[in-house]
Amino acid sequence: MHDMNPIKRRSRWRLFAAPLLLLCAALAWSAFWFYAASQVDQKFDGWKQREAKSGRSYDCAGKSVAGFPFRMEVLCLDPVVTLASQTADQAASGVKLKAQLKSILVLAQIYDPTKIIAEFTGPAIVASGGEPASYVANWTTARASAAGLPLIPQRVSFVFDNPAVDRIDNAAQLPLFRATHFELHTRVAEGSVNDNPVIDTALELTAGTVQGLHPILAVPFDADIRAQLRGLKNLSPKPWPERFRDIQAAGGRLDFTQSRVQQGETIAVAAGSLGITPDGYLDGELQMTVAGLDKIVPLLGIDKLLDEGVSQSAVDRIAPGVKADDVNKVIGALDRIIPGLGNVARKNANAGVAAGINLLGQPSTLEGRKALALPLRFVSGTVYLGPLKVAQTPKLF
Repeated sequence: MHDMNPIKRRSRWRLFAAPLLLLCAALAWSAFWFYAASQVDQKFDGWKQREAKSGRSYDCAGKSVAGFPFRMEVLCLDPVVTLASQTADQAASGVKLKAQLKSILVLAQIYDPTKIIAEFTGPAIVASGGEPASYVANWTTARASAAGLPLIPQRVSFVFDNPAVDRIDNAAQLPLFRATHFELHTRVAEGSVNDNPVIDTALELTAGTVQGLHPILAVPFDADIRAQLRGLKNLSPKPWPERFRDIQAAGGRLDFTQSRVQQGETIAVAAGSLGITPDGYLDGELQMTVAGLDKIVPLLGIDKLLDEGVSQSAVDRIAPGVKADDVNKVIGALDRIIPGLGNVARKNANAGVAAGINLLGQPSTLEGRKALALPLRFVSGTVYLGPLKVAQTPKLF
């Protein structure tokens, strides 16, 4: 009997060893989680300081941490995002833009903090300076994700379902932007965040509309645009005008590797490269190929311009950015080719203008359809479709 006691004691130890080890592991994990939770404020403050150097500040009316045991969930209630010096005009005027949301929830797995997801709850009320709210934005779902180091991620994405932006005019909300889906993805494709990074960017938009700017934008369109930004020295925090200045000094460019826009039966693709002039304007050329150009001519409102005598005030009202002289040049070109064709254009404006624009490019094919290839040129911020001035882009710095 005496010889059996050590065996019994060893058996009892084996019986309780596994639960004891599990309890120790649970206590250690709990200690680790609560320690990580205690560091949230410190990490958040460090991130805020970095963002502040970029002209973006974030404040929460209330903050809580949950998600034990495997996740870290940081809830920011009534956040206020303040943007300063994000555009050349903002940098010059000093006016700040503020947006207040209902909440932002940031999620991360405790064992993999290099992957972060943020969920935004709207609406977002936007005001400029000390003025009353000027815009309100909402959505059904909105998420952002980041991969890499928390302070300097390698990849960032934003995804919105049913985004909607309204202008506020005398307490009335007027539709400005609508879409059924919006995605923006960026990633470091070459180099590193600290050494000459090359940034890949992809934008996808489904059934997008913009009201109040131009009739052609009020008709739903889909867009898939891929571009690559070169010329960055690093991703150290700074406002975008300063970053654009650095890109210009380094001879950087924005290369459009793929760009496709579809509106009804009209499809347009473009590829090319844009740089920045020393005074801060876009400069370069994209080669466009358009199928179904005649389908969107009525949306340009040229027939109304001709009916009103092609005055500059009429042009500004119907097609902002287009010069009356340019419209007359197209009609004059038609008359020179076939005498009297200009008058036909005045009587049948849409067909006439479509014929005039077709003279500016070369026949091509796109996705099995007849198409027109023509350049879209950016000359010190002025945008030309062939020889016609169609828009003016703002300064980047």
